[in-house]
Amino acid sequence: MAVQTKKFINPEEYLTAEREAEFKNGYYQGEVFAMSGASFNHNVIAANLLGLLFSLKKMDVRAFGNDLRLHIPLNSLYTYPDVTIICGKPTFLDQQLDTVVNPTVIFEVLSPATEKYDRGKKFMLYRSISALQEYILIDSQYRLIGKYTRNAENHWILTDYKQSEDNLIFNSIPCRLSLQEIYSETIGIQAV
Repeated sequence: MAVQTKKFINPEEYLTAEREAEFKNGYYQGEVFAMSGASFNHNVIAANLLGLLFSLKKMDVRAFGNDLRLHIPLNSLYTYPDVTIICGKPTFLDQQLDTVVNPTVIFEVLSPATEKYDRGKKFMLYRSISALQEYILIDSQYRLIGKYTRNAENHWILTDYKQSEDNLIFNSIPCRLSLQEIYSETIGIQAV
């Protein structure tokens, strides 16, 4: 029986192919992986976030949806966060202006298929981004938000938000979001 070997490609090959691809793919250390679709609640939550964060642009803070690629040079990850916030001017990987390297806040909306990766390895990789100050994980089945905040000692502190009257308060951007607004128009979200 023949053993299948994986074809490893370099970042330049990935970017060339990805910029012309019909569907989004991630990249990590030579391997390309397909980005999966998302549920109704996942999309509603991401859209709610973008709507709620839109007014921050007056303060030189911009929110971007999941079509803006993020690259982490220290570990060669290319990925598409659900929502990315950049304070100040975006720093781009190159002149194509389609890949950023300086997020201040990253939101990932959790699904059963991605939850373990988003909480584990992806967060480990994201922590190497020096500009990143907060990492927000929003459950799409339960009313539960985990906010990781980088402190002065470079440790990440977790704060959980579970009550519909809770407000998600940020340290890095002038904003607070209520869980009611974040989960508005979702279907079947359960309390924890």
